[in-house]
Amino acid sequence: MEYTYRYDSPLGRIVLSGSGSALTGLWFEGQKHFAASLDAEHEEKFLPVFREAEQWLDICFSGRDPGFTPALSPKGTAFQISVWEILLSVPYGKTVTYGEIAHMLAERKGLPVSARAVGGAVGHNPISLIIPCHRVIGADGSLTGYAGGPDRKIALLRLEGSLPEGFRV
Repeated sequence: MEYTYRYDSPLGRIVLSGSGSALTGLWFEGQKHFAASLDAEHEEKFLPVFREAEQWLDICFSGRDPGFTPALSPKGTAFQISVWEILLSVPYGKTVTYGEIAHMLAERKGLPVSARAVGGAVGHNPISLIIPCHRVIGADGSLTGYAGGPDRKIALLRLEGSLPEGFRV
């Protein structure tokens, strides 16, 4: 059984989902792919993992690096999970391009990986913010592909001090 909890952030309401000991989802209400991985049968119930995620979000929205990651259990394909693992390694206050992620994956797998395939996996990230898909930018510095919308991506990068100069959407 999956459970949900709502968190009111400065950028809008967030819905979190968890299966007991780990977070399985985190979405801004109404974002693209909202709750796509959430079980059809779920109920609202406050879990200890939601308290940990709430602390993480409070620190994040205060403009500081939370310095920890709540327990995560994202649902996805092996490829998507490999992309999300790389996203978790992108430091607070830094950005990475889709091409750089593709290059890292290609080195690990010994196979070519396209930036477009990486973009698809990044766009379907079920645990937004904590798996920091907002830190992925285009090779030309453009702010593309954030399911929560460009305004939120700009706000999050500005909050972390990593908004590229001369950025464009």
